[in-house]
Amino acid sequence: MKITAVTTYQVPPRWAFVKVETDEGIVGWGEPVVEGRAATVCAAVEELSDHLIGQDPANIEDLWTVMYRGGFYRGGPILMSAIAGIDQALWDIKGKAHDLPVHQLLGGRVRDRIGVYSWIGGDRPEETARQAQDAVARGFSAVKMNGTEEMQFIDSWDKVTKAVQNVATIRETVGDDIGIAVDFHGRVHAPMAKVLIRELEPFHLMFLEEPVLSENIDALLETMRTTPTPIALGERLFTRWDFKHVLATGAVDIIQPDPCHSGGITETRKIAAMAEAYDVALALHCPLGPIALATCLQIDAGAYNAFIQEQSLGIHYNEDNDLLDYVVDRSVFDYVDGMVAIPTGAGLGIEIDEEYVTERAAVGHRWRNPIWRHADGSFAEW
Repeated sequence: MKITAVTTYQVPPRWAFVKVETDEGIVGWGEPVVEGRAATVCAAVEELSDHLIGQDPANIEDLWTVMYRGGFYRGGPILMSAIAGIDQALWDIKGKAHDLPVHQLLGGRVRDRIGVYSWIGGDRPEETARQAQDAVARGFSAVKMNGTEEMQFIDSWDKVTKAVQNVATIRETVGDDIGIAVDFHGRVHAPMAKVLIRELEPFHLMFLEEPVLSENIDALLETMRTTPTPIALGERLFTRWDFKHVLATGAVDIIQPDPCHSGGITETRKIAAMAEAYDVALALHCPLGPIALATCLQIDAGAYNAFIQEQSLGIHYNEDNDLLDYVVDRSVFDYVDGMVAIPTGAGLGIEIDEEYVTERAAVGHRWRNPIWRHADGSFAEW
């Protein structure tokens, strides 16, 4: 079998898909995208296709190595996301060629379903409690929210009060048995992060995400090590080498690589295995489309330390299209009792509606993340 074509599609709301074709008619799909930089990643996929056309798609490890090491400059969000989408498609092809789900090719599964959580916003928190209540009514047993709005290096106490009251309202609304995760989204700098972590401890959070940007965690190590709240981060780390230092600090309880950014299935499985050796849990990042979620679930199936899965159904980004719009069988992601079943179909376990993908790619998108500013006019982390 040989690879004959690599085609990308930018589709609403903010996603990009790649189709890898072969001379035997087997097609694989992947999701190579950096949110807000979709066109850039698609250009990188096109460049990487020079290494792929005419190659055997079964040689995934070698193709991955060439894509990563074959250029003088390595790593980073653009290259690793381009590699990720291609890698997903290669595994999809291999599974279809053998009529097996990817997780069976990787040694089989340790679970047949995994818990999922629903995103309930929090950027502007007025509606957050209602969204949490609605998520629980739809069967979710865990929710995640943004913890703060804009926050300066040193900010006023009313910002802390507002964040605490918002979480308190959610806890009061959903009760003690629903998991609540709070995402600082890298908006908070170390001086205020120390305060917020302490003030939120009474609400028994499922985890606290990205308390500071990953490059700043050294400034917060002691606080992160001593808080009883599990600390999660990693969506903006891209390789096993990025995660090596983070795991060695002993300050992180949960890692969150995104298989659309962290080199696909091949690399993310290695990152997950590294984390398991440190007794660190896995909660894959996935606010993206159906191929991304299918990829995550194939990894979750065999990763012993995976405990919950992000998913984007109904997320506020999905205004023009939602998670299930691009799949033929909408029941493939079977949400029951706060969990989703691992797809058991061949490859990634989903069938993409190619005609609809082509139709929506003609519309495309130019999604950009918001630009926020503080009251003094300086840039604020979003």
